[in-house]
Amino acid sequence: MNAPPPPYVMLPENYGSNHGNVRPPPYRRNVPRYYSQNQKKSGGTSCLKCICCFFCFLFFLILIMAGLALYFYAIFDPQMPSYKVESLDVRSFNVELDFSLYTEFSLTVKAENPNKNIGFIYGSESALTVLYTDSTLCSGKLPAFHQGHENTTRMKVTLKGKSEFGSGLQQALTENRHTRRIPLLVRVKAPVSIVVGTIPMRQFVVFVNCSLVVDSLSPNKKPGIVSSNYKVAVSF
Repeated sequence: MNAPPPPYVMLPENYGSNHGNVRPPPYRRNVPRYYSQNQKKSGGTSCLKCICCFFCFLFFLILIMAGLALYFYAIFDPQMPSYKVESLDVRSFNVELDFSLYTEFSLTVKAENPNKNIGFIYGSESALTVLYTDSTLCSGKLPAFHQGHENTTRMKVTLKGKSEFGSGLQQALTENRHTRRIPLLVRVKAPVSIVVGTIPMRQFVVFVNCSLVVDSLSPNKKPGIVSSNYKVAVSF
C-alpha cells in the first residue's frame, strides 16, 4: 500500500526570509480574479461615444450643405430656361414610288435663359424628332452653342426623314387636313451643362415634349400653329 500524503502545514509569513524561497505545493490553485462592473462597461461606453460623434458630424455636415444651398439660391436665383417652337416650314411632304413618305421640315426653336448669373452650354449629342400619330416623320439635331446670361437664342433646325405611309396613316392625315387640325409631337433631347459665373458645372439632360396642332402640312403653304403645349423634364 502507498503511504498517505504528508499533512499540510501552514508556514509563517517570515518563513521565506529565513529559509529561502519556498515554492507552494503543486496542487495549490490560483485565486480567480473578478472584474468590477465599471471595467466591463468601458468597451461599450467607448463604442457609444463613437456613434454619438459620427451622428454629430453628420448633423453638422447636413447643416452646412443646407446653408450653402440656401446661399446659392439667394445669390444666384436659378431659373429653368424656356423653349418654344416659333415656326414650322414644310419643304417636302411627298409619297414616294415605294409608298413611303419623305418629309423635310424646318423648325425655328427659341431658347430663353432668364438667369442673371447662370449660363448654359448645349452639347452636340442632341436629338430632335417630329412624330405624327406615334409615327416618326423626320429627325435632326440642335446646334451646339453656349448661351450666356439673360440671353434669347433662336435656332433654325432642318429635319429629314422617310417613314412608312400605310392606309391607316393616310386616312388619319386626310381627316385632319379636312378639319385643319393636324397634331404633331416634337421631342427634344439635349445635354446641357450649367455655367455658374464663369465656372462650368456638371452636365444634365433636358427633355422637351412639345404638342403642336398645325392647320396644314402642304409644301406650298406655310403652316400656322393653332395651339401648343410644352412639358420639360430634367435627368441628372
